[in-house]
Amino acid sequence: MLVGCAEALVAEGWRVVLPSRRQAVLSAEVTAQPAGLGIAARQSMRPPGHLPTAVEDGPRTPQVRWVSADWSEPELLASATEDALDGPADLLVAWVHPTYRAAVLRAVAPLLAPHAPVVEVHGSESADPVRGLPDPVLSTHPTQLVVLGCVRHSGTTRWLSHAEISTAVREAVHRALDGRAPSAHVVGEPA
Repeated sequence: MLVGCAEALVAEGWRVVLPSRRQAVLSAEVTAQPAGLGIAARQSMRPPGHLPTAVEDGPRTPQVRWVSADWSEPELLASATEDALDGPADLLVAWVHPTYRAAVLRAVAPLLAPHAPVVEVHGSESADPVRGLPDPVLSTHPTQLVVLGCVRHSGTTRWLSHAEISTAVREAVHRALDGRAPSAHVVGEPA
């Protein structure tokens, strides 16, 4: 579902590590989980708003590295992700089922650079009319929350499209990278 977001980050020069249960088909070059050490998976941005354009030895080759993810085993997921990174991650975009969200985010937290922004994507079930929106899991990282809703039109209701979801997440990523204050954004209407 976040393929469009991953493709946009690659187009901006990012190297992306994409933990997912299923390997997505992206228009960018996708590399499977590394067989050993020494393979750079993601050269990250340092100051907020800085777009990566080059590495010390020449132009950067955008790529996506897919890492097999089993949300029920957060420590294994974190270990595989760490193997795919070549240093602390400067951005985390996470769309994880509520059952596993806290455990997964806490497991990958040590892989983040200090104060790296986080974008948490939540399904419509997260927008509780009584309790409100969930608190960010990683309170020491500035977090943009994206809550996905639905679209009502002419008496019908539909879920958001992949393109609408990717656009909303990309906008949250840019808010995070611009150093904007943590905030929550509901996309569409509550389901």
